[in-house]
Amino acid sequence: MHKKIIAYFLAFIALGMTSAALGPTLPGLAEQTGTQLSGISFLFATRSLGFLAGAILAGRVYDRLPGHPLLMSLLLLIGVSLALVPLVNQLWLLTILMFVAGFVESGVDVGSNTLLVWRFGEKVGPYMNSLHFFFGLGAFLSPIIIAQTMLATDGGIRLAYWVLALMVLPAAFAFVRFPSLPIRQRDTAVHGGKANWFLVVLVAAFLFLYVGAEVAYGGWIYTYAITLDLSSATVAAYLTSFFWGSLTVGRLISIPITAKLHPKTLLSGALAGCLLSMAVLIMGQSSAVALWAGTIGLGLSMSVIFPTTIALAEHTLSLSGQITSYFFVGAALGGMSIPWLIGQLFETIGPVVTMLIILATLLVAVAVFGLLIWQARLHQEAKAARLTT
Repeated sequence: MHKKIIAYFLAFIALGMTSAALGPTLPGLAEQTGTQLSGISFLFATRSLGFLAGAILAGRVYDRLPGHPLLMSLLLLIGVSLALVPLVNQLWLLTILMFVAGFVESGVDVGSNTLLVWRFGEKVGPYMNSLHFFFGLGAFLSPIIIAQTMLATDGGIRLAYWVLALMVLPAAFAFVRFPSLPIRQRDTAVHGGKANWFLVVLVAAFLFLYVGAEVAYGGWIYTYAITLDLSSATVAAYLTSFFWGSLTVGRLISIPITAKLHPKTLLSGALAGCLLSMAVLIMGQSSAVALWAGTIGLGLSMSVIFPTTIALAEHTLSLSGQITSYFFVGAALGGMSIPWLIGQLFETIGPVVTMLIILATLLVAVAVFGLLIWQARLHQEAKAARLTT
């Protein structure tokens, strides 16, 4: 069983590397396709749209078919899509490729989270944070690999994408030896009617806001830093790595903590840390020191939010693949819309719009979180009342 869990971890390293590759290569892709940043930023929305489409289907598929062969096939497709990116010099064709990449990435994301929840149930918290720790590890390594290969090739991105594509292969073949977990047949997440569906919608809305903020920061901090002359292109790539790296360290630190703290307590502290980090970034927007401090603080604070939200949902509900996929639909919509919005305003308003939009997104997330906790308490009380009658 431990070797099987390692296969999930390898899958999330590959997923993290793929997800973090777009931001540092955005100027290179703009040059490759002959477009401006406002045009190339549409790739964020396109990939998230593909992720959305994949998430809608993935849960149903995992509820019906063995999971491990699906994960292996999807990881192989991710490797192929990475290898093709630097060969495409037309924006419309690159847009289609990014849609396909997002589609298959969602299958790996939804599948790994779903299968881990099925294995560990309400005790999934530490394992979920471990899984997402390895996503952060992959996202941390990706910009470093890109920076080093760009230095070796005088700024070219082709070798970077091909190296990343090769690094996906071990994750794909890790699932060959292991049989799939039994499919969870019973879906109790919707028992009790509308109130439970409202809770599902709240979780999806919260993930919409959180993932929108995370993807926007990870995707735009590189361009934000070089546009404000706060760093060189190489240092900005390392700054992106430090954001994902602090996300990784935070998840590593949180693994023992999640076994002791209730998910809502951990999420409350994380959101407070996010707002404090954003205050540092906005008040010190002309300072490279504030940029680095705020980036690391934001990464540490964000580190536990996504996996702990899934753990909170499983703690309150019994998640099927389909219900889990609804959460990823919300996440995909956030990852699609918030970075796209920044891209549309970045050149007209200025780089500061990046931080302002992310701050506003996090403030709304805090409000939704409060409503989510209230609704979860009502759900638990209603569930306890049914058990006593």
